[in-house]
Amino acid sequence: MKIACQMDPVDRIDIRGDSTFALLLEAQSRGHEMFYYTPQSLCLDGAKLMARGETLEVEDQIGAHYRVSNPRAIDLSTQDVVLLRQDPPFDMAYITSTHLLERIHPKTLVVNDPAHVRNAPEKIWVLDFLDLMPATMVTRALADVIEFRARYKDIILKPLYGNGGASVFRIRPEDTNLGALVELFQTVFREPFMVQEYRAEVRRGDKRIILVDGEVAGAINRVPAEGETRSNLHVGGTAAKTDLTAREREICARLGPELKRRGLIFTGIDVIGDYLTEINVTSPTGIRQVKAFGGNDIAAMIWDAIEARVKAGRA
Repeated sequence: MKIACQMDPVDRIDIRGDSTFALLLEAQSRGHEMFYYTPQSLCLDGAKLMARGETLEVEDQIGAHYRVSNPRAIDLSTQDVVLLRQDPPFDMAYITSTHLLERIHPKTLVVNDPAHVRNAPEKIWVLDFLDLMPATMVTRALADVIEFRARYKDIILKPLYGNGGASVFRIRPEDTNLGALVELFQTVFREPFMVQEYRAEVRRGDKRIILVDGEVAGAINRVPAEGETRSNLHVGGTAAKTDLTAREREICARLGPELKRRGLIFTGIDVIGDYLTEINVTSPTGIRQVKAFGGNDIAAMIWDAIEARVKAGRA
C-alpha cells in the first residue's frame, strides 16, 4: 500500500518509546511505500489536498533511524492510508488539519478518523463516561475550584487540551497557592480547565491500556518518580509490566464498541485505580513499552486492522 504519515519532525523523535516509529517499522516490514510530511506542509489546492514531503525509510538504530529521499508534493487522495500521528497540543492548528484530512477520508483511510479525533479530545469525550471517572469539574472560575476542593480536599488541576503531563498540578487541602494557580491558568489558557479529585492509587501507577479497533491489545503501568505527581514516562515515570483487573476489563468493554463505531483504530486509555481518567485518540503511545515487557506486537495488530479496513473499502 501507499502510506502517508503526518507526524512531528522525524529527526526529533525518541525512537526508544515512540509509537509512530513502531508503526513505521511495521509498515516498512510489510513492504508498504511510506511518504512522510509534517502538518505545516498541508495545502488544499482547490479540491486537492496536497502535502510536501519525502519518501521515508526507517531503521531501529539510535542516531541513524531514518533516511529521506525524493522530496515532492503529492495529492494525498492517491494514498491508501494517512496516519494522523502528530502530537498535541490539541489547538486550532490540530483541529484545522482534521478538517482538511476529512476531505479525503474514507476513500483514503485516515487513522484515526479525523472527524472523530476532532470530536473526541482526550479530556472532553471521557466526560461521557462520568460514572467511570473520579469526581471531575470543568471550569474557569476560582469560586468553583474552591468549592470543589472543600468537597474533595486533595485535588488535581490540569489544562483541558494539554498533553504529556504538562501543567498538571496537585493542590493539597492546606496549599495556599490555589488562588494564584487558578489566576495563572486563567491567564495562560483561554478555555476552561479540568479539576479532579486526587486519587492516591496513582502512587501504584497510572495504567495505559491500548485498544485496537475496540479490542484490548495490551497495557503498561506507569509509576511516578519519588516526589512527582505525574506518571508520564518523559517526566521520570517508570514503565512496569502489568495485567488487567476485572474493573479495567469492564471499562474497556464499555468503551470498545464506541471506539470501533467511530473508526478509532488505535486508542490509549488511562486508568488510575478503578477510575478512567483519559481517552487518548490523537496520538496514543505505549506500544513499544508493551512489546518490551513481552506483550503483544501492537504495531502488527494495528496494521492488521488497517489492512482489513482498506481491503473492505476496496471491495
